[in-house]
Amino acid sequence: MSYYNVLGLEREPFSTSPDPDFLYRSVSHETALKRLEIAIRLRRGLSIILGDVGTGKTTLSRALLQIFKDEEDFIFHLVLDPNYKSEYQFLLSLAKMFNIVPEFKSTLDFKEALQRYLYQKGVEENKTIVLLIDEGQKISPENLEVLRTLLNYETNEFKLLQLIIMAQVELLPRIKRVRNFIDRVALKYTINPLDEEETRKMILFRLHQGGYDHGGSVFTDDAIKTIYQHTQGYPRRISMLCHDALELMVMEEHRYIDGLLIKKIIKQQE
Repeated sequence: MSYYNVLGLEREPFSTSPDPDFLYRSVSHETALKRLEIAIRLRRGLSIILGDVGTGKTTLSRALLQIFKDEEDFIFHLVLDPNYKSEYQFLLSLAKMFNIVPEFKSTLDFKEALQRYLYQKGVEENKTIVLLIDEGQKISPENLEVLRTLLNYETNEFKLLQLIIMAQVELLPRIKRVRNFIDRVALKYTINPLDEEETRKMILFRLHQGGYDHGGSVFTDDAIKTIYQHTQGYPRRISMLCHDALELMVMEEHRYIDGLLIKKIIKQQE
């Protein structure tokens, strides 16, 4: 019997998939979302969101897409893995993504075609083109230079391309080494791990989103404290530990999850 049946859940509450419906909007996440939305609507150009592994950057990007999903004047393109081996491959991928189909012979041809596309969409059609890159720490120095070039395309009033890079903090010193790149950053924000109270609220929120409606929480205060101490407030680690805890609770027929049960799981994982 799965814990779905035991707890009356409709959906997996602690999946690590980037489902925006399960993004607990901590102060840090909510601030990042609001500032990104403002930067996009004002067409300010380059936004960089930094955070360690497991802080929720990818889920945040899906929540951002959800905000604009019904607005036809905003066209989003998503790059999940920017680990292209060459400038040519990166430009070819962008051209295909933007539905630019003619054959080109050089990187200069690609750049000129991208500039024409951005001008047509941004000025003639009054659309906002957003390129959202996840795992930005994988971008090569060569392709950072490509992005810098694309950010040069602008009118007197706004940037033609809205570029959002979600990355681990190791990206920051690298972009500082690219000439005239860091001064193009309109928004730089770092997502922090949750504190203990936010950890409790995240667990309650995700249980509720999963369909748990028995009031309160199946996790005791002691369990939440132990979860926080072990995960240090990283959402992905919290989700994984809570999933294992619910599973063990059902298998061993516990009525609730306390600190001892969490410590048992942690010891098993060592």
